[in-house]
Amino acid sequence: MSEIILINISGQDKPGLTASLMGILAEYNVGVLDIGQAMIHDTLSLGMLLEIPDQEQLSPVLKDVLFHVHHLGMQVRFTPISAERYNEWVGGADAPRYVVTLLGRRITAEQISRIARVISDNGLNIEDILRLSGRTPLHKGGETSRACVELSVRGYPLDYDSMKERFMEISQQLGIDISFQEDNIYRRNRRLVVFDMDSTLIQQEVIDEIAREAGVYEEVSAVTELAMRGELDFKQSLTRRVALLEGLDESVLERVADRLVLTEGAERLIKALRTFGYKTAVISGGFTYFGERLQKKLGLDYMYANVLEIRDGRLTGKVVGGIVDGQRKAELLKEIADKEGISLEQVIAVGDGANDLPMLRIAGLGIAFHAKPLVKRSARQSISTLGLDGILYLMGVKDTETPA
Repeated sequence: MSEIILINISGQDKPGLTASLMGILAEYNVGVLDIGQAMIHDTLSLGMLLEIPDQEQLSPVLKDVLFHVHHLGMQVRFTPISAERYNEWVGGADAPRYVVTLLGRRITAEQISRIARVISDNGLNIEDILRLSGRTPLHKGGETSRACVELSVRGYPLDYDSMKERFMEISQQLGIDISFQEDNIYRRNRRLVVFDMDSTLIQQEVIDEIAREAGVYEEVSAVTELAMRGELDFKQSLTRRVALLEGLDESVLERVADRLVLTEGAERLIKALRTFGYKTAVISGGFTYFGERLQKKLGLDYMYANVLEIRDGRLTGKVVGGIVDGQRKAELLKEIADKEGISLEQVIAVGDGANDLPMLRIAGLGIAFHAKPLVKRSARQSISTLGLDGILYLMGVKDTETPA
């Protein structure tokens, strides 16, 4: 009759440990039911769930493993596993699996403690913990640092809405972003990323910058704020704002374009996406004059935005053609996905305003980026602590996997 034994080995890592251990176990024809290993600061933790084919071999196997591990200066623990307990573990494989991602400038014990408590209170169990961010030198942190830990959990959430609310409270109180996603085949198999432009790919709201040049900044900015908060229809707000720009010399557009600044992490993210073979697009409620420049600078595949009407070198205060509002953004996202043969589950959409919500909702992964409260509450995922390259963490990509 076979025996099941769990072996846990820990200590300073030794080259060749796995090969030598498996060589010993192979002599007894031992089966490996499960195995996992983690390295924390050059300290190894190795777990093996083994099936010893003959009960009489159990003592010799454990004796040989114990002698070998102690000879290497490491610690070992043996735990017998009953058939009933093993079968219960096997049956648990049918429970759904989720990924909880913690993103911030710094990860603390308090953050993990409170998040883990929410997970536990919802009947979920943490199975794996993985650091996705790179190794951070001591005393190096601040505004440009990145930290990310990914928790793999399994089970059936008792109250999803309540869990999300508690995550949002922790996020606001402790300055950390918390993502909760189903761990399905699409998570690391996205193919298209669609961005808003203003306050997403770039730091500014372009129409506000043009308004500064026209001397109507206060009026335009007030309308912009209402639209971003979802308190004013986007088409109406755009029409009102553009009308205030009537008569402005078109040379102003170039001056504005020259001072636009890319959002933190934008270039790193786009470079990584291109390396991984993703398609990228900008779908903006802003203007093509600036979108085309951004498309060329970053090498984006698609760009859609509103066209400012210009006559005799001056803005007329109108846009040409239909306005790209929230609904049109969602339609354009679908059109690009259809053209590329990509399912909506494989699309990531990123934006900060209320007019981005329609496309965030239909994308497989919709991310509210440094968004207004209404948008953050309505979107399934959000990033408020890191730059755009934080999206790579939500895709499950490690810093070591991204191009320099």
